[in-house]
Amino acid sequence: MPEEVLFKSESDQSREEIASYLRRVADKLEQGDAITLTSGTESVTMEPPARPTFEVKAEREGPTDGSGELSIEFELEWDENASGGDSGSGQLEIE
Repeated sequence: MPEEVLFKSESDQSREEIASYLRRVADKLEQGDAITLTSGTESVTMEPPARPTFEVKAEREGPTDGSGELSIEFELEWDENASGGDSGSGQLEIE
């Protein structure tokens, strides 16, 4: 299935700035509100359903015998024509 990027933003931010951004997203999710992403002249509004699929990945990109780039990715995913999913592989915990 081809992927269409609707919005992308990438910038260096402090840990505190990132935490503040994630809190605002969490508040919107908790309240059941739409989430609007804006950067410059680009903007997209999305309305996650009550039970989207939540994917968390920790990755290292680069050579197996050297240093690379580390990332933590958080993704909400849902079918445009469905109201949520029951898939999953277990309870996620963050310590």
